[in-house]
Parts: sequence; structure tokens; C-alpha cells
Amino acid sequence: MNFNTLKTSVIVILILALYACNINPSIMMRTKKGYPYDTNPKDSTTEYRIQPSDILEFQLYTNEGTRLIDLTALSTNPENRITTLINPTYLVEYDGNCKFPVIGRLNIKEKTIKELEVILQEEYAKYYIKPFVQIHVLNRRITIFTGIGKAQVFTLKNENTTLIEALGAVGGLSKDAKAHRIKLVRGNLKNPKVYLFNFKYMEGIKDADFVLKANDIIYVEPRRNILGEAVSDIAPIVSLLTSTITLILVINNLNK
Repeated sequence: MNFNTLKTSVIVILILALYACNINPSIMMRTKKGYPYDTNPKDSTTEYRIQPSDILEFQLYTNEGTRLIDLTALSTNPENRITTLINPTYLVEYDGNCKFPVIGRLNIKEKTIKELEVILQEEYAKYYIKPFVQIHVLNRRITIFTGIGKAQVFTLKNENTTLIEALGAVGGLSKDAKAHRIKLVRGNLKNPKVYLFNFKYMEGIKDADFVLKANDIIYVEPRRNILGEAVSDIAPIVSLLTSTITLILVINNLNK
């Protein structure tokens, strides 16, 4: 094998290797220059609406909240069914129905928590004196990516949890995160709304009170180390290239 053939082989291998190389392919949710981000709403405090697969914590009281009804020990004697109850949970089924004690199934899809409490109080008023209902949704979650390889699923325990509170709850931003490139993805993932936040400077803090909703995705773009990534990704290619050249030289020497 002559020098020109060797050079051609090396060039072909190098081109193919570089073509296959994608520096840091793990970075997600990239947007092209000029991407049309949605305008941050002035008021994002909208009430949550019940969805299928939600898990509800349900508490029922009589006499406008003075006593808790034991829904597991119903009796014709009211005194026998007034006791302390460990809070049970109820699943909202795929069709939006949820089965409650005594009253059975109700379709509660798209109801706000306040609307559902009123509906249940009206239903239980048929059986109890001045019922008082409290509902909590236990599995309202958001996903937070705060840097390369760093992600957490965070449960929204409060109705008004803000973006800055959620970032603080998961430990803040990692050292490789861009504080000026915080994306929030909301809604149907086939056609989501995407908001961009800049917390690098104090001027951006005016948007820090953005209230989160269930299933929001917070993604903080990582700061890319181009040189380090390139060296890491190209190192296997260089090794392959060196091995190939060595093999070609050995074969060439054996043929002489």
C-alpha cells in the first residue's frame, strides 16, 4: 500500500468519524436562534383542574367541621360513625370518574378543587348534617432539569408555588447552568407553550413569582465547555484513527 492510498484511507476515516461525532448529544430542548418564545402572562395564578390519574386526599366533616366522619364504619346510629379517620386517598379514573364513599362515582374531570368541594358538600348533605369537605391533590408534579445530568421530580404541595421557589427547593442551579436561559414548558407537549426566563440580573427577578402548574417542565440550559466536550468526543476517534494507521503500516510492511 503506497503513501497516497494510506493518506486517502486516513482522510476517509477522519471524515466519517467527524460526521458521526455530535458534541454533547445529551443536551435537550435546544431552540434555534430567533425561536418564538411565548410571552410571560402577567397573572399565572389560575386554579388547578382535576385530571384523570390524579390522587385525591379526601376529608369529610360534620357540623361544619367540628367532627370527622368515619366513612369506613357507617351505621344507622350517628354516634357510632363519628370518630377519627386516617385520611384515605381516591384515584380519578381514566374517564374522569372517582368513586367516593356512600355517594358512589362522580365525574369530576376539569373541576377545580373549590368546585369539587362544593359538589361533595351538596351530595353528602343528603346523609349528614352540615357537611364540610376538604380536597387535596397529592400527585401534582413538575420536572426540573438544573444542569447536565441533573433532574428531579418535584411535588407541588402549595397552590401558589413559584418558579424561584421550585428552583430553590431542588438546591438551586448547578455550576454548569445558565441562569439567563431558563425555559418553562407547559401544556400539551405536541403543541406546548415555552417561556424563557433570565435570572442572571436583578431585572429578571420581576418574573420570579411565575406560579407553576402541574406537569410543568423547567429546563435550565447547561453552559457548554466546547473544548472539553470536543476532546472527550474526539478521543475515541483519535484512538480508532491511530489504530487504523498502525494496522495499515504493519500490513504495508509485511507486503514489502
